[in-house]
Amino acid sequence: MNGAPAQPRRLVLAVDGGNSKTDVAVVADDGEVLATARSGPFLPQSAGVAAAVDVVERAVADAVRHVLPARGRPPFDHVAAYLAGADLPVEEEALAREFAARGFAADVVVRNDTFALLRAGASGPWGVAVVCGAGINAVGVSPTGEVARFPALGRISGDWGGGQVVGEDALWHAARAEDGRGPATVLVDVLRAHFGVRTVEELVLDLHFGRVPHGRLHELAPGVLAAAAGGDAAALGLVERLAGEVTTMARVCLRRLGLLEQPAEVVLGGGVLRARDALLTSLLERGFAAAAPYAEMVVADVPPIVGAALNGLDRLGAGEAARSRLRARYAEGVPA
Repeated sequence: MNGAPAQPRRLVLAVDGGNSKTDVAVVADDGEVLATARSGPFLPQSAGVAAAVDVVERAVADAVRHVLPARGRPPFDHVAAYLAGADLPVEEEALAREFAARGFAADVVVRNDTFALLRAGASGPWGVAVVCGAGINAVGVSPTGEVARFPALGRISGDWGGGQVVGEDALWHAARAEDGRGPATVLVDVLRAHFGVRTVEELVLDLHFGRVPHGRLHELAPGVLAAAAGGDAAALGLVERLAGEVTTMARVCLRRLGLLEQPAEVVLGGGVLRARDALLTSLLERGFAAAAPYAEMVVADVPPIVGAALNGLDRLGAGEAARSRLRARYAEGVPA
């Protein structure tokens, strides 16, 4: 007598949409990663919602082509999309409508990509995450599901930090040092060497006339960290301020959620924090010891797409074995 036919596995489409790239993963409810793909930057605020989701659709088509060439796009049971540019609830809702309208799945969750970082780095679904890459942002989730977040719209919403702002301020110090309005700083040499210019003024004019994209200033962050480690006063001031901003954002999230007086994980991610710079790390450790002594700093060791997929598995009610299988696959390296 034959047994009952096996139930088909349910599928999660996990999406990590970033300012520089978009990653997708097709994950079964037992944690197996069936396919992955990468496409271009996810930029809904500048390119528009439809164009941004086009980027995801291209990545999905590429991923599915490798695992289900005859079926085309599989019938996803859930879309877990964690996206840069989804900074406000109204933006999350607009993107979710676009995903649903294209038939990706009936069940779609869209959230800011910082929530994926939190799930990727924390031992469970709650805690605080601070991302510091080109920009800076933080979110917190309590054990009962309350959320703390910021608008994260740049300087107009009170933000300071991330590689872009650090680069802009490094240029400010270098320009003033070169023309005599400010004290000497090795940031002048850092900037000249990185961009291959003879003077800081040359770079200023290149930026002004569009010969160098303004967004490239975030590339200066490693040089600023190195200059700070060497004792340069201007660079050290920037790194100290950055550590203070990371600590402050985490502390405010913890306080809002009533977690300041109990152990809680604070996940750190983004290129600037993942680099584990010795000086910045020591400043963060001292800052947390003073401002949030119960917080446990955790640097995420897997990419945010893992957090998106874990949230998707949570949504499907998958067990710990599935989550462990997913993490193990990414710990081995980029799947598929």
